[in-house]
Amino acid sequence: MPFQLSPEQQADYEKDGFVVLRGLFDGEEIDLLRRAMEEDPAIAAHSLIRPDQEGFGTRISLWNRAGDSVYGMAARCDRMVDTATTLIGEEVYHFQSKLTAKEPRAGGAWEWHQDYGYWYYNGCLRPDMLSCMIALDRADRDNGCLQLVKGSHKLGRIDHVPLTDKQNEADPERMKHILAAHETVAPALEPGDVLVFHSNMLHRSDKNLSDNRRWTLIICYNAITNDALVAGDDRSFVPLGRVGDEAVKQAGLKFSSQDQEHFTKQSYVPNVAAGPGNG
Repeated sequence: MPFQLSPEQQADYEKDGFVVLRGLFDGEEIDLLRRAMEEDPAIAAHSLIRPDQEGFGTRISLWNRAGDSVYGMAARCDRMVDTATTLIGEEVYHFQSKLTAKEPRAGGAWEWHQDYGYWYYNGCLRPDMLSCMIALDRADRDNGCLQLVKGSHKLGRIDHVPLTDKQNEADPERMKHILAAHETVAPALEPGDVLVFHSNMLHRSDKNLSDNRRWTLIICYNAITNDALVAGDDRSFVPLGRVGDEAVKQAGLKFSSQDQEHFTKQSYVPNVAAGPGNG
């Protein structure tokens, strides 16, 4: 039976800014996606280390197109596209995807930020965007799961300031008041669960101090009418070419081919000190 968001799930997203979709991908699909992240030479060749302020690092790989690989099929399949379309309220396109790999005892922290705090500088005029975090491993507080400020998507875009040359953070002074007024949650995820969150959702994660890795595949969508306007960032609208839910398993362990995915050579960190348009 095709997946469909329930009215309760839609209401939770509208109220809290996020919703957890349990078991959206089954064990066979997660095994394929996990192995692709581990074995695809293109993923390894485009891996970057994003350090935190203490020197711990999260390994990431980023790409801007959804191709014919098994992870491209995951981004294009009906259950994901329908979810994004329903929650954003109009047709969407694939904005970016990334692997975030926090290794045991080494994975770095991410400080409070909004994704739209970055994507604003790509020329997206509205925050009609969201992220779908697919758990490839169990994610919990011990290995650095995502923490979210409930309802913070209603606060609008928060000014961000440089933390390191690889990471910006939401205004720390403003964050003190936000955290005092809003509840912070850290949903634990099992492999196959998907955490969907609004682009203005304030979120962070701790270092991975456990013996268990925390790998996630994050697929992001943007409303077609909110097309990125900044030339050269490779985030502009391209037709998605959606596929049926069965396409993930049908793809098998299919890797990137001829860089259909448009892998990036460096993570995008806008120069927030310079102001919009100068990133």
